[in-house]
Amino acid sequence: MTDRFISRRAVLALLALATGLAVGAFPATSRAADAPQAQGKPIIVFAAASLTDVLGEINTAFKARTGIDVKPSFAASSALARQVESGAQAEVFFSADEEWMDYLAERKLIRPETRRNVVGNRLVLISPADRAVKIDIKPGFALNAALGPNGRLATGDPDSVPVGKYAQAALTKLGVWDSVKARLVRAENVRTALAYVARGEASLGIVYGTDAQAEKRVRIAGTFPEDSHPPIRYPIAATTAATPAGVQYAQFVHSADTRAIFEKHGFEVLN
Repeated sequence: MTDRFISRRAVLALLALATGLAVGAFPATSRAADAPQAQGKPIIVFAAASLTDVLGEINTAFKARTGIDVKPSFAASSALARQVESGAQAEVFFSADEEWMDYLAERKLIRPETRRNVVGNRLVLISPADRAVKIDIKPGFALNAALGPNGRLATGDPDSVPVGKYAQAALTKLGVWDSVKARLVRAENVRTALAYVARGEASLGIVYGTDAQAEKRVRIAGTFPEDSHPPIRYPIAATTAATPAGVQYAQFVHSADTRAIFEKHGFEVLN
């Protein structure tokens, strides 16, 4: 009986030791809450094409701060909003206009408490760098003549792409839309319109000031008066599919930490 009792005590002692070693391998100070951020999937961010360059820097800053990777997808805000509506698992939507953010809000696909207007932009007329021209943009200005006999005007598709909608609004208010609408190259997003002008495939283009700043092969021919089109505002929001990390990203983008980055790329920081 004594030997059997001692043997049983020895086994229990060994089990206790093994359990203690296992617990020691995972110290109580382990940051379990951070595990999903450090080891989980990247945050998927849907963002307007005009944000391509600036978000490259902001995403790097966000990862340096949090350790969380960001996977951006850039396109026209209209295309991205429709993808979210169709079930795309984006965690953050960063739009080039408020209408497409409203579109998702009406369908209850964003978290309204996370929505913020982050930056503003300017609408500009551009030409290829080797054909630099200056045009005084005012009511009735000679845009059709500036295009030349065979020239085309590139911008986003006014039926859906924000930059195209801003362009149509401005040209209509200035009284020149009817004279150039048949010569329009309707690009799928603002960066495509920018490329048409940069390659000389369009005589002139209407893009955002930040896009013109980012492309050395174009020059600004003129800037549209601010009162000729609705204010250009970029709202951001976490979607209903967002993880806590996605919400954290949306908050980071409209924080003081990103102000200098946005301003370096030519955006006007709001609020």
